[in-house]
Amino acid sequence: MSIEIWFAFALASVALLAIPGPTILTVVSYSIAQGRRANIPLVAAVALGDSTALVFSLLGLGAVLAASAFWFTVIKWIGGLYLLYIGIKLLRAGISSVQPVTPAVSGSRWKLFTNTYLVTALNPKGIIFFVAFLPQFVSPGANAGQQLWILAVTFVALATLNATLYAVFASSVRKMLASRRAQRRFNIVGGTLLSSAGVWALLAKRPA
Repeated sequence: MSIEIWFAFALASVALLAIPGPTILTVVSYSIAQGRRANIPLVAAVALGDSTALVFSLLGLGAVLAASAFWFTVIKWIGGLYLLYIGIKLLRAGISSVQPVTPAVSGSRWKLFTNTYLVTALNPKGIIFFVAFLPQFVSPGANAGQQLWILAVTFVALATLNATLYAVFASSVRKMLASRRAQRRFNIVGGTLLSSAGVWALLAKRPA
């Protein structure tokens, strides 16, 4: 994998992670409810949850991509269509009605960790998204499995940093996320990024 492809993946991941989803809304809500004492279990839960989802996504995927150029192309097309679908769905959503709500939970750090881990790891849309997103940055001429794991580690590291920043600045982020105008901007930016990634995948040349 060239450093240019890795850097492009890192930039794309940062852009996508910046768009609040269920995991980030959970982190922000719990941080507001429990204060700084909740930051460590929440960030640890996000790191482990994303790692779990990525393992589910990558089991067997590297072997398939390495063994068959045909299946490599099939997966890229499926991934491209999926990215285009959710991108258009976000663009059409306009203003989201979802707002962070302070959850009524006990002060147990273990409970905070468990709830956040389950939200992150057991989201089927997240697992499918990883299958769609990661192969777009794999060079078919090199070891596909190794590249996928490099991308996975990179994504988990960036996701952990992203969750940390949201947790630390939860008080200010909450107001930003609660704004209907901000939600509309998040939907438009996210939909544009995902739709562009889907179009790029669909127009990419098949590997020789």
